[in-house]
Amino acid sequence: MDGCSLSMGASALACAIASKLTVGEINTLAAFLQVLGDALSLIAAQRETCEKSP
Repeated sequence: MDGCSLSMGASALACAIASKLTVGEINTLAAFLQVLGDALSLIAAQRETCEKSP
């Protein structure tokens, strides 16, 4: 899947989800997903570092 398809898919999903939520719920979900993404990035970085270590 190319970058544009992935971005369009994410945008379509966001619009579909947002159409069913209040503004407060959208903000809460967005904040949660950002924290989740940050945690996944940290896990990936830690794994990469451990794999490079002798």
